[in-house]
Amino acid sequence: MGPEKSWRALDPVTMSDVFTVNAIGPALIAKHFLPLLRRDRRVVFAALSARVGSISDNQLGGWHSYRASKAALNMLMKNFALELSQHNPHSIVASLHPGTVDTDLSQPFQRNVVGAKLLTPEYCAAALLKVIDGLTPADSGGLFAWDGARIPF
Repeated sequence: MGPEKSWRALDPVTMSDVFTVNAIGPALIAKHFLPLLRRDRRVVFAALSARVGSISDNQLGGWHSYRASKAALNMLMKNFALELSQHNPHSIVASLHPGTVDTDLSQPFQRNVVGAKLLTPEYCAAALLKVIDGLTPADSGGLFAWDGARIPF
């Protein structure tokens, strides 16, 4: 299974699998963990999303199931941010775009990635932790890249 380049390639089973992993799974994790977060101090709940889940940033199309599942995740995270802020004004919920990380998963898509834009897993993890550390409640509900840039939905 790979990303669909056309609507002709859409398959309901594949779409369901992609949505299960990228949106439903994180939503169920949130369902069980958000109630456990402290209500009297800064807490952060973050999920891995992707720039391709940004509707306004989409200039290429394709990758229908993956893009839609990440857009769905971003909407869920925005919803969670609004709800959690009612219980804890110091809370932060964020979607994170890790960039293109040098892993087996990204291997088929690395040919278009130049030099420093291909991140090592170690660098990416450290960068995302730095982004999380810099977020404030005013950022809650947003989508942020590994370099700290806010990505519009």
